[in-house]
Order: sequence, then structure tokens, then C-alpha cells
Amino acid sequence: MTTISPSITPELRAWIVAQAESGFPPEEVLTAMRNSGWPEEVAIEALEVTLTEHLQAKGKPIPGRTLPEPSLEESTTRLMAEGHEVRVLMSMALPRVVVFGGLLTETECDELVALSRQRLVRSETVVNETGGSEVNTARTSEGMFFTRGENALCQRIEKRIGALLNWPVKNGEGLQVLRYRPGAEYKPHHDYFDPVHSGTPTILSRGGQRVGTLVIYLNTPEKGGGTTFPDVGLEVAPVKGNAVFFSYHAPHPSTKTLHGGAPVIEGEKWVATKWLREREFI
Repeated sequence: MTTISPSITPELRAWIVAQAESGFPPEEVLTAMRNSGWPEEVAIEALEVTLTEHLQAKGKPIPGRTLPEPSLEESTTRLMAEGHEVRVLMSMALPRVVVFGGLLTETECDELVALSRQRLVRSETVVNETGGSEVNTARTSEGMFFTRGENALCQRIEKRIGALLNWPVKNGEGLQVLRYRPGAEYKPHHDYFDPVHSGTPTILSRGGQRVGTLVIYLNTPEKGGGTTFPDVGLEVAPVKGNAVFFSYHAPHPSTKTLHGGAPVIEGEKWVATKWLREREFI
């Protein structure tokens, strides 16, 4: 539910959508509204809110929205991020998925696991109706959150991620570390916050929509535990130090970013997840 000015009537919003579907650019629609006597601030708000919701419902990119994206010009296979070399193992356009090799060193993986081990609790998922979180049977891992920049290791990793994905460090949530024991999994889900739910405005107030996800593998399980993308039949193997990145241009299934953590069959799986927001996360 989006809070808008009471002067923006349902009739006006329907008219704006009709103009957009007829092919009129936003500038012309705004001019027509001004010429009809609408105050400029009301016209701009009505146009922005209505067109954003309309495009989200259609699963289309939001005009002016930028996304985190590694610099993969000329199909490069290696990138430098804060002086650290990262390999590009795979790149896919839809969904936008990039698999990185060696994002973290073995020592960094071990240090992150050690720092998080004593703080693990049963993982929770977001409750869309309230904006809070709760334990959910779809997610059977244990986890914890570091605050952004909590320690020197987090700061180094976050700067590397920001440089790699060309995204401000301040627009990222704190690192979440998860442990999956044998049989544990995370059933397929989307990471964006669905606008249809009543709790979404509360969640978005902390930094806007999520626009990208980076999952870093902190160990290599003996069997199982891959990251799956069911819509496209893709499974990324969990290899220590590697990572899978994916972005979503709109909170809509058309991004094909439905993904899950396959059950661990033998051993444990440790991952660190970094969610990226469109604005500063507070």
C-alpha cells in the first residue's frame, strides 16, 4: 500500500495509466496535467507513483533505476576489486546471474565463520503483512547478522563487494551468515519485497527495494547445498570462496530470480549473503 496525496484520485491514476499504455511519454503527460490546472507538485507525485506501480505490476524496469552490475566489458574473465583479483566463471542475462571465483580467500572464509559461530540462531523470514520476521518451515538454517562495517573483516569484504558490483557500500544491508546442517534447505523464493503486501512500505522505508543479492560460499559441502534457479534450470555449486550474484530490475517474477538453497546431503554449508538496496540502508 502506497501513501499518496488525497488529491490524486483513482480517476486521475487511471487516466495516467491510459496515457502510458497509449505511448505518450511522461513529459507530455506531465505537460497535459499542468495545462489542465493540476499543481506541479501534485502532478509529479501522481505521475511518479502511478507509473512506478504500473511498471512493477507489469514486471518492467523502473525508469531511472540503476542496478548493481560488475564491469564485464569485452567478456573479461578477471576483475580487480580493492586490489583483490576475482574470476568471472559464468554470466547470464535473464535472470541476471554472475558467478564469481575467489571472491574471498580461504582465510577470510574461515574468519567469517569463526566470528559468527557463537551468534547463530534459527533463521527467520520476512513477514510481508507486518514488515517483521519470524521462523518459517521453508527455511531450516541457522544464521546471524553483522551490522554494516561491524569489524575490520566486514569492512574489507563490503568495500570489495561495492567495488566489484559498482554499488555504494552504504546501500547494502549487513552481511548475514548462515549454516545449513544435513537436510537443511531454503525453499525457492524471491528476495525482493512484493509491493502487494501491507507490510512492504515499512520495509522499504529503511532503504527502498532490494535490487541485488550476493551469496558467498564460506565452505564446500561434501554433497548438496547448491543455489538453484528453478525458472531456468540452473544450479550453482557451493565452492568455498566463490559467490553467485543476481539482480532484479523490478519486484516481479518476470525477473526469473526465483531461487533456493538445495538441501545439504552430507556435511554442512556456510554462506554469507549480502542484499543490496536502491538507497542507503538505515
